[in-house]
Amino acid sequence: MKLKLFFTATTLAVFTATSTVCAQTSGKGNEKTVASQFDLVRGTVKLNSGYEMPVLGIGTFQLSQQQAENSVYWALKAGMRLIDTARIYGNEEGVGRGIRRAVAEKICTRAEIFVTTKMWTSDFSNGDAAIDASLKRLRLDYIDLMILHHSQPSNDVDAYKAMERAVKAGKLRSIGLSNYYKPQDFDRLVKATSIRPALLQNETHPYHQSGMMKAHIAQYGTVMESWYPLGGRGYTRTLFNDPVISRIAKEYGKTSAQVILRWHIQAGNIAIPGSSNEQHIIEDAHIWDFSLTAAEMDSIAKMEKNRRNSTY
Repeated sequence: MKLKLFFTATTLAVFTATSTVCAQTSGKGNEKTVASQFDLVRGTVKLNSGYEMPVLGIGTFQLSQQQAENSVYWALKAGMRLIDTARIYGNEEGVGRGIRRAVAEKICTRAEIFVTTKMWTSDFSNGDAAIDASLKRLRLDYIDLMILHHSQPSNDVDAYKAMERAVKAGKLRSIGLSNYYKPQDFDRLVKATSIRPALLQNETHPYHQSGMMKAHIAQYGTVMESWYPLGGRGYTRTLFNDPVISRIAKEYGKTSAQVILRWHIQAGNIAIPGSSNEQHIIEDAHIWDFSLTAAEMDSIAKMEKNRRNSTY
């Protein structure tokens, strides 16, 4: 995957976390040692599915169809190549339009874009149809990553198996989970299925760093993705004004948002900040020309409050 990124190569490093994990396989019991690597030069991570995923992108939660189209287009124009949407957001059509608009203008190709969507809980009982419906709304031949939007023990295993069938059919390339906050809940689904989740998308930010779940899912080669990476609507200002973040931002001549996003990718979190503001999207895309020191990373790590700002 060739990414259009804005960075000064000499200032960047490669984050590598290596652990013994269960590699994705069509069967169970095939274990080997693999590296879960965040490449901060390329701006990507190699998933356990074998596909390369950008570590920074645009989220589209609470965006209208038109806003989603514009935000996706602006993000791709700014150099981002990761797009996150969901059936329940009601904007998959707009996301698809933004992608086609950028491709038509030769900003990028479809192959360079990594598209994520999510299956909503009310669709779990008919997962195969839900996958086809998302493909139709997005007007794509395949989806790079589909995620189950929430834990729902009554039928999330059935929904996940539908995604496994779609992987075999070439409709999906990677599959994962969102809003699984307890190791035993995550393991419950893993033990009942065959393909290891490539990714877990949970609320993650400096006040809720998801350390326990990140450590737990590493055994499966599963990586963490942050929704609400900047703290979430109604909470961003508190995080932006935190003395630790403000001090670092001033030191680098960056915004608080840029410092937090840089922390995410250096900490091994994929980040998908959402915005309908073109200038904010451009700002979010420009985090490649500086890096945080070990001391600065440690100071942000100490901001942990184990405090979520959402109930879902």
